[in-house]
Amino acid sequence: MSATAQFDVVGVGLNATDTVLVIPHFPAYGGKVPFLSEMFSPGGQVASAMVCCASLGLRTKYVGTIGDDQRGDIQWDSLQGSGVNLDHVVRRANCPNQSAYILIDQTTGERTVFWSRSDCLRIEPEEITPEMITCARLLHIDGHDTHAVAHAARIARHHGIPVTIDVDTIYKGFEDVLPNVDYLITSSEFPERWTGEADPMKALTLLQDSYGMKMAAMTLGAHGALARVGGRFVYSPAFVVNCLDTTGAGDVFHGAFCYSVVKGFEIGEALEFANAMAALNCTAMGARGGISTESEARALIARGERRTKAEFKAYRT
Repeated sequence: MSATAQFDVVGVGLNATDTVLVIPHFPAYGGKVPFLSEMFSPGGQVASAMVCCASLGLRTKYVGTIGDDQRGDIQWDSLQGSGVNLDHVVRRANCPNQSAYILIDQTTGERTVFWSRSDCLRIEPEEITPEMITCARLLHIDGHDTHAVAHAARIARHHGIPVTIDVDTIYKGFEDVLPNVDYLITSSEFPERWTGEADPMKALTLLQDSYGMKMAAMTLGAHGALARVGGRFVYSPAFVVNCLDTTGAGDVFHGAFCYSVVKGFEIGEALEFANAMAALNCTAMGARGGISTESEARALIARGERRTKAEFKAYRT
């Protein structure tokens, strides 16, 4: 990574404005319950990861689109106060921002998401110029606007810039993205869906061997993260915290992992740090409500109780 780049990390991808409803418990199908509170909360995969990076002190840039409705205003105002460079964020006229309705079960902090994104927010490949990518030491993407992020990843690969990606589902044309990814971190469901292999370790092996990425990993929710790197598996358990809201935990995990790559952490340390930051984010409401400092994450690592998935215990960091 170039030490002379203008930014440490640039992110290309989604943002969203959430309406969060806290409910006492999730009702049975066809049932109803009163909600306890309601709030707007800015979020979105790449945007939240970039806010996390900026909060940790990285020079950070976000490339994306925002609608011009009330939800777009909320997202824009939030990003303006985050320390993230927004020079290549485009406000789309007469276009609603991506939105989500998130139901938080008060008993567990677990969330259920209903989301919508208008086609008018789509990023096209021709909107991504080389200068938007080569200004940074690291590129972080998601998979949604597949052709655009594939283009961005190709630019990064051509210029020797490492690429991290957050992917939770299969997108049409995603096979054009994977060859230029260095650090793949997926949802727990993605490896099996992509490879057809139910064994997560075999699925990660297939992904890494097929595309030659430096690391193939999957997040495991309340049980941490599993990665394959250098021909071996590394498992990092999750931290036990007083969970109020799991919204945005994965986005913060990715932001913290980007920070770790820029800082040169070993993979085991990077996963542990990302798990700690994700856990702390769960202790507050909203997708970015609990983004913490490095010292707070280090304190949790030093004293925190872990939740270990038994089948991966032998690979624990």
